[in-house]
Order: sequence, then C-alpha cells, then structure tokens
Amino acid sequence: MKKIKVGYLPFYIKLYDDKSSKWRVSCVAYMNKLIKMIEDRGFEVVCADEVCRIKPEFDRAAAKFNADDGICAVITQHLAYSPSLESIEALKSLKVPIIVFDTTPSFELIKYAETEDRIMDNHGIHGVQDMCNMLRRSEIDYELCVGHASTPGVLEELCGYIRAAYAAKCFKSARIGMVGGEFEGMGDFRISDEEYEKKIGVKTIRMTKADADKYLPTITEKDIDDEIAKDKKKFNVCAENTENYRAETKAGLAVRKWMKAKKLDGVTINFLHTDVNGLPKMPFVECCKVMERGLGYAGEGDNLTAGLVAALIKAFPDTSFTEMFCPDWKENTILLSHMGEINPHLTEEKPRITDKPFSYNSCGDTVSLNGCFRTGKAVLVNLAPDAWGFTLVVAPVDIVQSGTSDAAYKDEVRGWMKPHMPLPEFLKAYSLEGGTHHSALVYDADVEAIAAFGRMMGFEVAEIGVE
Repeated sequence: MKKIKVGYLPFYIKLYDDKSSKWRVSCVAYMNKLIKMIEDRGFEVVCADEVCRIKPEFDRAAAKFNADDGICAVITQHLAYSPSLESIEALKSLKVPIIVFDTTPSFELIKYAETEDRIMDNHGIHGVQDMCNMLRRSEIDYELCVGHASTPGVLEELCGYIRAAYAAKCFKSARIGMVGGEFEGMGDFRISDEEYEKKIGVKTIRMTKADADKYLPTITEKDIDDEIAKDKKKFNVCAENTENYRAETKAGLAVRKWMKAKKLDGVTINFLHTDVNGLPKMPFVECCKVMERGLGYAGEGDNLTAGLVAALIKAFPDTSFTEMFCPDWKENTILLSHMGEINPHLTEEKPRITDKPFSYNSCGDTVSLNGCFRTGKAVLVNLAPDAWGFTLVVAPVDIVQSGTSDAAYKDEVRGWMKPHMPLPEFLKAYSLEGGTHHSALVYDADVEAIAAFGRMMGFEVAEIGVE
C-alpha cells in the first residue's frame, strides 16, 4: 500500500539562536524523535529544509510543501515560542490542511524545578496560542492535537488527522464510474454529475453499452477459469449453477477492465439496468472485490456514496459500503444488509459465493458473495446533501453478534449494529440530520478523525451518540 505523505514544519525563534546556537539542539533532537514515531506508523514525512524562524524561511518551507502534490497535510510543531507574524503568510499560502501538534519534550516539569531548567525545551505552547489566534483571525481552518507523545491516544489522534487529510485529498480528485445509471425515483443521495464535480471535485464516468461491447469479448475462458480458481482459494464457493457463475464472473471482469482503463477510484452499479449496459449478469461478486482491492463502491447508482467510500477506504482500509435495513427495538440493534455487496476483508467468517435468484432485469439469476460483518468497534459515516451543501453524519457504533445461529441469513449480506444511544433516539437524530439510506462503515477509526475529514472537506459535521 502506498504510504501517505505529510509535511512537517518546525517553528523556532531567531532571538534564541542569536543568544546561543546550543539552545535548539535538544529541541531538534525531540522533533526528529517525533518524526521517527510518525514514520514508524507507516507514514512518509517530508520535513522543511530548515528549522523555520523568520518569514523567508517559512516562505521557503511553504513553497516546498505546495510543490509536492503528494503531501496531504502539514503538521506544525513549535520547538519554542515563535512570533506568529513571521509565519502567518506562509501558513495562509498552504494548499493542504494544517494539523497543529501542540506538544513538548518533557512529560513532567514541576518536580524538576529545583534541579533542572527545562523551560527552554518546553515553552512552545504559547507560540501555538499566538499562531492559532492568527489562523482564526485569517479564517484558516486547522486541526489541533494536544498532549505528550507518550500519552496513550495522542499519536493515534495525530495519525487519524493525517488519514483524514488524505481521505479529503482523495475525495476531491476522485473518478467514480456509474453502471446502469441512477435508480429511478431514489432521491436522497441523488446529485447531478455537474454539481458533484463543482462542489466536491469528483468526476463521474458512465459506462455505455459500447463500453461493455468493447471489454466483454476480451474476457477469455481462461480468464474466467483463473478468477474462479482464485475465488475457491479465498472464499467458500457454494454456487451450483456453473453457467450463471461463469457469466457473472465474465461481467465482473469486464467491469474491472473498464474501471482500470478509465482509472476509476470507485464505481456504483444500478442492478435494475445492467442488462441495458450490455452485461450478461449483475456482477455482485465483483462489487465486493472492488472494495477488497481498496476502491469505492455503492449500490443503485449512488455515485455520491461510492465517492465517499473511495475516499475513506484509501485512508482507512477497513471500510465497506452498507445500509441500515431493519431495527430490533428490543435489542437496540440495527440489521445492516444489502442485496449482495460487502467488503470481504471485514466478514466474521470466510465469505460464501452462492446462487442468487434475481428477477429485477432480463439478466436473470446470478451469484453473489455473502457474509456477516465481524464484531468490533466502528464508525457509521453518511454524506447527506442538503439545502446548503453537505452534512457528514458520523456515529460511533459497535458491530455485535446477533445472538442467533444466523442460519436464516447465511446466504445474505448482514451485520448487527448497536449505536451508542437508545435506538429510537439514534434513528431520530440521524434523520433529523437528513442522513441518506446508503452509508460507509469504517472499522477501528476514531470518530474525531472522521469528523476532521468532514471539516477538511468543508462539510457540516453532525456527530451522533458521541459521549
């Protein structure tokens, strides 16, 4: 997986260098230690070429970061107090989000007051205050991570903000495919291709029958044999209708080739009209494999949620498309389900490929991949268009066992989601925020990181069930 790249901007004050060049040595050593800790968590850190003190140095650093299209955010760290007027213009010029890391080398200070002078190493916090005031006055958004690096959760929070920035970067340049057009009459996530590109930056590429006619003949019998052989290694293949399975596989491989040729970051497929597109079967298994490959997916012509999943899955790999289906009021639980789409990485057991009765278009019966979401902590994420733009609805949830044998659901996509508040209150809050019926489920992510992604995108953010 490609490493996420982030810029690192250290702040200092020339006044101290004029007094003694030795004062900065321990501060720089601590900065390098922090950078190593971030790199050890899988990120690529691009540091300014110098510790910045005066305007020309900050300007050079900003120019370096802006010239690197791979950088998703810039982390600032005050090694000491630094006058804000030296840096504010450079900060205003940055093209990516700012993550302020408000930290110092020493975890303890008071008990060393009589034996050691730690003030020179540990007074950067008021430089942060000076800078943040100027950012606010300049209407520059920023995220703030505060605490000592040894404190549990601090570096995790910082890394969450980096991932959030990367997700935002990916969303703003995403290319999403649409197969089968929109689902007639389904309006909640509907957004025109033009509005989508104008407001977020996402380009929608629609598959035509000519595209299917181009790629289907290139799929050989050997291609189908090889793909099914891979399926049998990864999944529990229970499909008995070989003809349908091979036809579904051929359709999926054609969609895959089209996506690769168009350099797509995700796709949405409307099961009502795959025949109009010229596909021999509804490719449910390929829909799942799209997410397995780290690309975005949503059903029913929902290019908006497909783009959301595409952005999140690149930064938070344990992500899947999902839909809230049925409430269990007694157990305070919601059944998550869909016709046949789930990220196979996230199932409790090995997913099953089974025959799928299908009468929604002339393609006829097909096959699908089914499984149950694994138990664990997750965040439900929904992007809702509204009269003002978009609201990102974010809710921490637990994915729990159903308490049954699941026999009735073994050939279905399912999961059992428990929100962190009574179910009626949760559903009321969700719909008051205008949440749509298609969402992303992100495992092992921090709610605040997902909320930061929303803020970096310029969305309104509604957190539900956050304590």
